[in-house]
Amino acid sequence: MIIKRYQGKTEEEATDLAKKELGDSVIVMNVKNVKRKGVFALLKKPLVEVTVALEEETERFVPAKKEPAAAPRPEGSLAKNTPIINAWRKQAEEASEKSSTEMDAIGEKLDSLQSLLEQQFQKKNAGEPEKEPENTTEAQAGPEEPKSAELVKFMKLLYNMMLENEVDEKYINQIMDEIEKLHKPNMPFDYALANTYQKMILKFGPTTEIAPAAKGPKVIFFVGPTGVGKTTTIAKLASRFSVDEKKKVALLTADTYRIAAAEQLKTYANILEVPFKVIYTIEEMENALAELKDFDYLFVDTAGHSHQNQAQKESMKAFVKSLDGQAEKEVFLVLSATTKYRDLLEIADSYREMGEYKLIFTKLDETGAYGNLLNIKLYTGAGISYVTYGQNVPDDIEKFNPQKTVKQLLGGKKH
Repeated sequence: MIIKRYQGKTEEEATDLAKKELGDSVIVMNVKNVKRKGVFALLKKPLVEVTVALEEETERFVPAKKEPAAAPRPEGSLAKNTPIINAWRKQAEEASEKSSTEMDAIGEKLDSLQSLLEQQFQKKNAGEPEKEPENTTEAQAGPEEPKSAELVKFMKLLYNMMLENEVDEKYINQIMDEIEKLHKPNMPFDYALANTYQKMILKFGPTTEIAPAAKGPKVIFFVGPTGVGKTTTIAKLASRFSVDEKKKVALLTADTYRIAAAEQLKTYANILEVPFKVIYTIEEMENALAELKDFDYLFVDTAGHSHQNQAQKESMKAFVKSLDGQAEKEVFLVLSATTKYRDLLEIADSYREMGEYKLIFTKLDETGAYGNLLNIKLYTGAGISYVTYGQNVPDDIEKFNPQKTVKQLLGGKKH
């Protein structure tokens, strides 16, 4: 990737200069005014500076003492034809607008979902074959308060919807048991739906975003297996905090196994104009903390590794523990929503050794089933803070929304 800055009297003039040199495929990523130099600078209007990037198909880098190898492109690319500031600000405004128009009553929140469920419920009543779940609430109904046939069928429908969305069956049964306890004679199924919705939201718990430290920088470690998108996720969050919230952010990487990973994070740091450091030892980590003591956030990328590699796990644990008592820190375990449930359980267990962590789920756009979000939340007890659903930086990331996810688990629309 080529990154250059061009100046002109206007944004159009600066952009034209970039296109003349690099071609029409350049991506404008930042625009700002810069003061002129010289004796008469105060008498002239400031220049406009644009930062552009160009991804080359043949771009290569050469590792030391090895044959030239094609450098992989960054996992994400900055939003095309939109300056970083405007892109992120637009997203923030849209999020604010969505928040202000959020429906208050559960019945209103479930209007579209309830309509969908009613349609499928009617099809079931018309005689279509049903899948019989194990441990259904029907089997648990007492003889003194038999549930209506309609309600039983509706609860089975909810059961099957969650099963199709890959929610673990033991958690489905727990939810069904809790709804069963609320059962009343002739209870309408919309009441059961509202209670299911509420129960599942409560199971996800509150969503917490990254918050500043009480004193000094907050150090954020991003851990997780290879290929889940840690580096791109860091770039998205760094864009948010440095551009939109005007915080002082630095990017560090302890991933010394993959040269391309460090180069990728360095590219993002250059675009955002924030410090970047490669950390090889615990001593260098401590030195970086001292050097960047006036910053708000230090985002630390770590090497992705197999959860079965004990040596790498111990090395990672030492890095994360190295700042205990020296700075406030948070650890985020980054997981892909496309990973098999069994593997997610092993990964979650593996990273428990590093202490308490929060969750970030990536690649929601690459799967149609979100059950693993609920499964891993309930298995680990860790809160989900953010989700990503694409590779564009700084877009395609948002604070985790349990209401939206529960609707999706019960048959609502996906992203």
